[in-house]
Amino acid sequence: MAEERTLGQLVAQASDDLSGIVRAEIALAKAELRADVKNAAVGGGMFGAAGYLGLLASIVLVIAAAYGLAAAGLAPWQAFLIVAVVLLVLAGILALIGKSRIGKLGPPERTIRSAKDTIAAVKPGNHER
Repeated sequence: MAEERTLGQLVAQASDDLSGIVRAEIALAKAELRADVKNAAVGGGMFGAAGYLGLLASIVLVIAAAYGLAAAGLAPWQAFLIVAVVLLVLAGILALIGKSRIGKLGPPERTIRSAKDTIAAVKPGNHER
C-alpha cells in the first residue's frame, strides 16, 4: 500500500517543484541572453571595423581623385587644393542642413503638458468630490 501524503506535504512538494521550474527558466533565459550579448558584441565590432575601413577607403579615394586631376594636367598642388575645396564646400552644406534641422527642435510639448496634468491631479485640494 502506497504511503499517503498530507495536504501540507503535497503543497510543499508543489511549491518546491514550482521553484525548481522557475530557477530552470531563469537559468535558460540567462544562457540565451549571454549568447545574444556575445553576438551583439561581435556584430558591433564588425560594424566598427567596417566603418574604419570605409573611412580609410574614402581617404584613399580622395587622394586618388587629386592624383587623377594631376594626371589630367593640373599641378599636384592645384589638384589637391581643388579636392580640398570641394570637401570643404560639402562639409559646409552638411553643417548648414544640420543646423537648420536642429533649429526646428522645440521643447517636448506633450511631455510637459502630461507632467503638468499629473502634478495638478496629485496636488492636495485639487481632487473632485
